Amino acid sequence: MKCRKRTNKYAGFTLLEMLLVLSIIAVLLLLFVPNLSKKSELIQKEGTEALTKVIETQSELFKLEMEDHEVTWEKLFNNGYLTQKQIEDAKKRKIQLK
Repeated sequence: MKCRKRTNKYAGFTLLEMLLVLSIIAVLLLLFVPNLSKKSELIQKEGTEALTKVIETQSELFKLEMEDHEVTWEKLFNNGYLTQKQIEDAKKRKIQLK
């Protein structure tokens, strides 16, 4: 009583299995992509708020230490209150000095 082993020339996935996996991936992408775009907008908003708070704080500190009521980007940078990158980001995000 010998058992015959079934031998296939091709050991791979069937077309049905491939379509099933692709459809599951497509459904997962449809669920997650909209959430990612909402998160990106939220991160941008929070970044702008944080940078605004830093600029306001540094401006107030400049006014107190230098006894100068006129605050400009150049004065904040030259006296070490803000970095060039912070100033560039603020200008991109259209944050104004008060």
